[in-house]
Amino acid sequence: MKSIIKYFPLLVLTLMIAGCGGSGEQQQSTPDTSAMLSEGQSAVKDDISNPNIVQVAVGSADHSTLVAALKAAQYVDALTNVGPFTVFAPTNAAFAALPAGTLETLTKPENQRTLRDILEYHVLLGVYKPETFLNDKKLGTADGRSLMVEMTADGSILINGGKIIGTVSASNGIIHVIDKVLVPEDK
Repeated sequence: MKSIIKYFPLLVLTLMIAGCGGSGEQQQSTPDTSAMLSEGQSAVKDDISNPNIVQVAVGSADHSTLVAALKAAQYVDALTNVGPFTVFAPTNAAFAALPAGTLETLTKPENQRTLRDILEYHVLLGVYKPETFLNDKKLGTADGRSLMVEMTADGSILINGGKIIGTVSASNGIIHVIDKVLVPEDK
């Protein structure tokens, strides 16, 4: 009996090695990481969880211009991350109200940083629900500037003069649909 116990670990090891294929060749399956490195968090496909901010915007017919601007500024991955974020999302009509040629100029590759700065001006770190906004309150944006909240007599909320016309929750924050593109004074 002692001899069986003595050789038992060797027997288990032999069986484990034999069970691994025993041909001596290592077969290894690794994912193609070059494709994954070129895409960020936004490349993760998840049809089960609640949509994130970018997925909500992509699903909205009124925000196709915003989505195009996010792509041009390479800001999609940032807003796909965990957050939490508050995003003031201008409608297509708000972008159309910009002076002629503004959007076309901003979406050129050489203006990517300027466009990204403007988009970051629409983002707050944290979740700010409509009931938390206070009149004359300054809100710090992702680009280090501030936005001003104004509460009107009819109960409307204005952010730097842009009216919040709807609010949508997302898995990584909250979206306030606004009727104006917020452009920093120094841009």
